[in-house]
Amino acid sequence: MAINRTPVLKRCRQLGLDPVVLGYSSNKTSKREPKRRRKESEYAMQLREKQKVKFIYGVLEKQFHGYFNKAKSMPGITGDNLMIILESRLDSVIFRLGFARTRKEARQIVTHGHITVNGRRVDIPSYRVKAGDKIAVADKSKELLVIKSALVSNARFQVPAWLEVDIEKLQGSVLALPTRDQIDLDIREQLIVELYSK
Repeated sequence: MAINRTPVLKRCRQLGLDPVVLGYSSNKTSKREPKRRRKESEYAMQLREKQKVKFIYGVLEKQFHGYFNKAKSMPGITGDNLMIILESRLDSVIFRLGFARTRKEARQIVTHGHITVNGRRVDIPSYRVKAGDKIAVADKSKELLVIKSALVSNARFQVPAWLEVDIEKLQGSVLALPTRDQIDLDIREQLIVELYSK
């Protein structure tokens, strides 16, 4: 599997992203003068928006293109559908519930089999949750330091309205799939739709 080894904070700077969106916090303050950018072409803006979304959710091109085709075939606005598909991935839901500090950490927790959906172990980060699904940390994994430390660091973290979490039992439920308004990311998904429509 291809892995992007570019340092996270450097990539965030390139894409104009706040690292907090990914669950990272940076105390470093850049002392470099920002480069003067030439006026971006329409294509460059569209491409950067796509790269931004792929980076946030940790999705590679082939899978991302598959998500776009799925979003296009669904009723409603393609851009909104795309964001809802990405947000309803299991690794993203684990991150949103506060069981992991970052989406990358959430993906690892899922891959290692520490998560159950409706009582069954699921180890596929791209698994798409549905309204009514019960998501929990597996019994054998409840004492994991990585999950406990995530819960401590995410204590002031706001769980989205479309999810419900029980910190004591280390479980949550999907009340409904999110609407685009409930996805608090500064993404102009229409640019991605325009890019793929060329």
